[in-house]
Amino acid sequence: MNLLISIIMATITHIASLTVSSPAFKDKAPIPSKYTCEGADINPPVAIGNIPEGTQSLVLIIEDPDAPGATFDHWVMWNIPPATTSIAENSAPGTQGANSTGKNAYKGPCPPSGTHRYFFKVYALDTRLDLPAGSDKETVEKAMKDHVLASGELVGLYKKGS
Repeated sequence: MNLLISIIMATITHIASLTVSSPAFKDKAPIPSKYTCEGADINPPVAIGNIPEGTQSLVLIIEDPDAPGATFDHWVMWNIPPATTSIAENSAPGTQGANSTGKNAYKGPCPPSGTHRYFFKVYALDTRLDLPAGSDKETVEKAMKDHVLASGELVGLYKKGS
């Protein structure tokens, strides 16, 4: 019976949608080389809208699912203040976690071949995360489970030499 109740609750639970965009590139369009390994390798500006009432913090995860072998985590950041409606270029308004290179920083797109997709995922949480800087994406995702009020994403594309 508990399983049935869980399924029903999961079906009626609705997570609101955040809007995630960037003045530097449009959804499903190329990311300017300035924000990649071929440029300054700094984070692009990101705008966040529709942040729901009750949000205590935001999480940003940027990942490349097209990387050879496994998804490459480009940036993991949490405890971004809920009043943050934009993350400025070359800034880190939250606690940074380990990217796939092991550094607590943004790592721009640098695909070995072809065009890759970069998912800029933003989550609004009903809590702040009590995690040390340097935590990896899996740790952050586990900690935010059951605390997501809203989510949204922006997808950028990049191919070296473009």
